[in-house]
Amino acid sequence: MMRFFLGGLLNLQPDNARHCINGNNLISMNMIKVNLGGCSSFVKDADYSKYVGKALDAFDVLQNESGAGNDFLGWKTLPVDVTEDIISGCEAVRDSWKAKGINLVIVIGIGGSYLGAKCALEALSHSFVRPADQPQVVFAGNNLSEEYLAELMDLAKTSNVAVIVISKSGTTTEPAVAFRIFKEYVEATYGKAEAAERIVAITDASRGALKTLSNQEGYKTFVVPDNVGGRYSVLTPVGLLPIAVAGFDIRAMLAGAAEEREALMVKSADNAAVQYAAMRNLLHLENGKSTEILVTYNPKLTFLAEWWKQLYGESEGKDLKGIFPASVANTADLHSMGQFIQEGSRIMFETVVSVEKSNRSVVIGSDEQNLDQLNYLAGQHVNHCNAMAQLGTKLAHIDGGVPQMEVSIESINEKNLGAIFYFFEFACGVSAYVLGVNPFNQPGVEAYKKNMFALLEKPGYEEQTKAIKARI
Repeated sequence: MMRFFLGGLLNLQPDNARHCINGNNLISMNMIKVNLGGCSSFVKDADYSKYVGKALDAFDVLQNESGAGNDFLGWKTLPVDVTEDIISGCEAVRDSWKAKGINLVIVIGIGGSYLGAKCALEALSHSFVRPADQPQVVFAGNNLSEEYLAELMDLAKTSNVAVIVISKSGTTTEPAVAFRIFKEYVEATYGKAEAAERIVAITDASRGALKTLSNQEGYKTFVVPDNVGGRYSVLTPVGLLPIAVAGFDIRAMLAGAAEEREALMVKSADNAAVQYAAMRNLLHLENGKSTEILVTYNPKLTFLAEWWKQLYGESEGKDLKGIFPASVANTADLHSMGQFIQEGSRIMFETVVSVEKSNRSVVIGSDEQNLDQLNYLAGQHVNHCNAMAQLGTKLAHIDGGVPQMEVSIESINEKNLGAIFYFFEFACGVSAYVLGVNPFNQPGVEAYKKNMFALLEKPGYEEQTKAIKARI
């Protein structure tokens, strides 16, 4: 479902990258477009060709499953492997809780166990009004803020509550703390038998504390596949169940991801993931750009950037390597971060995620006094002004020395979100292999946990506790 419109970059394609648009070429018929034209004045033809070659080699490593972390590649086939039992199971939970009148669903998880679902819900939901027939879906277990949990409990006490808890082990500190608190509340409020109907666990298939508890209490469970890491799990029940419960179409999301997967399976210099991976590594390794800024111009996509930052930061940031993933939400951030991007250290390039068509219509009116001097915009859609702000910023940033790529979707809906999830996941695997790191582990995440456990005086950490106390 993706293709590249190269604009001013056509001269950078190697000869074997030029293709004809025809009905058999899936890449050329995509709903989502990526534009590399904003990089054309920063890179050389020969360098781009070299990095396309590197990305094609990395594509082979990913497809042949011969690289580091190859035991975590289950995400590659999720769009076509998610069974009808899983989909209908998610829909059955949605329908059961709707019949109970549940109007608040607390999703407990951290990192990849919440960011994908949060992204989808922020993108698809009305920004201010919740439909009466849909529950409010909120998130916990992604922080250790006492105020946050206390305020969420205030909401729970005025609501009809259900809980989705997501953890392979059941012992990750942040979600485990939140689940202990809200499990106790649900049992005290509705009774243990009814609580078992209001708690669903997404966890390991056969082992771990949460799986053991689920068996004991009779919770309905969904499986986090062993071969899918958390940041790649949005198309498993980890993402699908909260999205379904909120009232959105997970079948359309999987269909969009499946269509995108079919396009990206084609080994070609035209492959969108290959080109994105090639350009970002070229800008990083040859042009010294250490930071990639994901830019959005629609506030509904703010959490797409948060999901993307975890995906790329945790996949590439290791072995003293990696492109630092950052994000801005324009036009708001043009009045804060815009100055640095325009004239600060030349360490960055931008990837803009834009939306071609608004799902709603707001037209600017005329005013007789015209004190705000906006009558020249009378009759224009607000989305037109946003598009011109985006284009004007692109030109200014390129002139200021900031290369820019663009990923655009026609509109915000479930199908396009499924496609962009899969695109960024696949491109991340290719890009990390170009960089020379394992895209699927995260050894550095454990460092803070060991220190935290020692400071909390967790049993078994006595020696670490002594060592840390000596340091502080």
